[in-house]
Amino acid sequence: MSEVSTHTTPAPRLTLRGITKVYPSVVANDRIDLDVASGEIHAVLGENGAGKSTLMKIIYGVLAADSGEVRWDGEPVTIESPGEARALGIGMVFQHFSLFETLSVAENISLAVPGTLKKLTGRIVEISERYGLPVDPRKPVHALSVGERQRVEIVRCLLQAPRLLILDEPTSVLAPQAVERLFATLRQLAAEGVSILYISHKLEEIQLLCHTATILRAGRVVGTVDPRQETAAGLARLMIGRDLPVAAHPAPAAERKERLRIADLCLAPDDPFGTPLRGLSLSVSSGEIVGIAGVSGNGQKELMTVLSGERLVDPPEAVWLGGEPAGHLGPQARRLRGLAFVPEERLGRGAVPPVTLAANALLTAAHLDMVRSGFVRVEKTRAFAARCIAEFNVKASGPDAMARSLSGGNLQKYLVGRELLQQPRVLLVSQPTWGLDVGAAAFIRQRLVALRNAGTAILVVSEELEELFEICDRIAVMFGGRLTAAVPARETSVAKIGAWMTGLFPGAGSGVAAGGARCV
Repeated sequence: MSEVSTHTTPAPRLTLRGITKVYPSVVANDRIDLDVASGEIHAVLGENGAGKSTLMKIIYGVLAADSGEVRWDGEPVTIESPGEARALGIGMVFQHFSLFETLSVAENISLAVPGTLKKLTGRIVEISERYGLPVDPRKPVHALSVGERQRVEIVRCLLQAPRLLILDEPTSVLAPQAVERLFATLRQLAAEGVSILYISHKLEEIQLLCHTATILRAGRVVGTVDPRQETAAGLARLMIGRDLPVAAHPAPAAERKERLRIADLCLAPDDPFGTPLRGLSLSVSSGEIVGIAGVSGNGQKELMTVLSGERLVDPPEAVWLGGEPAGHLGPQARRLRGLAFVPEERLGRGAVPPVTLAANALLTAAHLDMVRSGFVRVEKTRAFAARCIAEFNVKASGPDAMARSLSGGNLQKYLVGRELLQQPRVLLVSQPTWGLDVGAAAFIRQRLVALRNAGTAILVVSEELEELFEICDRIAVMFGGRLTAAVPARETSVAKIGAWMTGLFPGAGSGVAAGGARCV
């Protein structure tokens, strides 16, 4: 008599069947099926607005599906809140951070992780050091850069020892070295049996990290593949239904005029956890794009608040705009001189969440005949917003859609479009393609190059080195509140700039960056 095998294949850690979510203007998820095995790193790919974030929020209990079934370890479950998700062992890192600005890092984490604040502080330091995600537990969230907030979200999830970890664009504002450390962490977690759902628009990351990729388009699953067997171009075609465009970047015009200059800028931080700026000097001329690379938290945030006029400086000659001192001018005065600004924080700083896209257009573009005799010209604001939605392919119901109703990537396209359509003389932009799919990112980069070709002086802060090399004429690096000399992009390399981002740049040992002054 032969022996009957009792071995059975274990049920997937997570199973979705027929998940559907419908909003008044769009079907976000349309009968989605998905399986995630124990120890699997499973990517979910798709254009902005394809339904990825909605699906993740359903799994995490933030949203309820209109129909469909969720199974956990083979058993049907109903997840009605993030608390219930965490009780099952599900953790999530959101693309839009869920942190309280006025609380410290440790206080924010204590809201989801049990233990005294003292013990939790020690655990935060231990986890952040172990996984190469440095955060200061005492630092208030309002003083953190976007990249630092990303680290806090990831550390908070790791402290909960999840069985399923959902990561929504986790590397969007991390430097290459930090990405490598994060990947090592994720591979270790997967080896220990943790399942990972990974949303990213960086196709090379998907190929390096993930075992499986499910592709969504317009809320539907259009394919499931092994990304290690696909090319980046093939994955892009599955996502967007066409070949991926590449930004054309001709040499800058020979004749250029200086539009923005920083002259030996020294500035103490306005909070105890900020980064002091030490002897920064930089010039940006018409018809060129200058990029600033660097790991978040090295002074980029402080520099942009100075350049945008949110923080004034003395002497005024530390900042020049259009050939005149501007350090004493506020944001509105600088905008009237032709400055436009895209901040890294989309919600709260770039846009007011509970107001319409038309009203958000008014915030920075009012000078485009949107106000007359003290009265808002509503038709002008709506027309501008409608043009921005159309030209930048923003998936929204129209000018009257609330900013908070847009996906992260679509809001980013709107904010970039709002500033570019003003045809500024000087454009400041932080993390221009944060959270954008590959097609939208290529489109935005091409629009930036087109604006540069039209004569605008553009300063870009980004941790995407490939992005900087694709669109920039010169690149500088910020480290420890200092700024290196800007070098021609064609005369340097990703490896060299990456090394400078760790502090290995000329003059680093002297305490004075190349071309900078010593601050007292």
